Amino acid sequence: MAALSRTLGALRQDAIRRWLPLARHLHASSAHGNSNRTSVAHIRRQVYGRLYPMLLVKTDGSTVHIRYKEPKKILMLPVDSNTLPEAERRARLRRQFPSKFKVKKEEVFEEINLDEYKRFWKK
Repeated sequence: MAALSRTLGALRQDAIRRWLPLARHLHASSAHGNSNRTSVAHIRRQVYGRLYPMLLVKTDGSTVHIRYKEPKKILMLPVDSNTLPEAERRARLRRQFPSKFKVKKEEVFEEINLDEYKRFWKK
């Protein structure tokens, strides 16, 4: 009886192998991940598959929640400088392009008395 069940089991396995020849080669890679498999941390994409929630800040300061194609937190619209008053436009330009720093003159020590500093020297 045991011999018969072994023979039937072998026949079943042989039949399964014939019917599904590709099933043996489905998993060619190892099941364990390693550092080579997880080395890609961020894939830069040109087009994202979905839209992401984001906060849009308009030029007047109001905010709107929208869906955007890239994952960002805040998107600010640029201010049109042609619509600003002249004083505010100049102030923005000054903040954006500050003036060059003035070069300070170095103080020149003409005469140094070394006897005043003798107590700081180690003997």
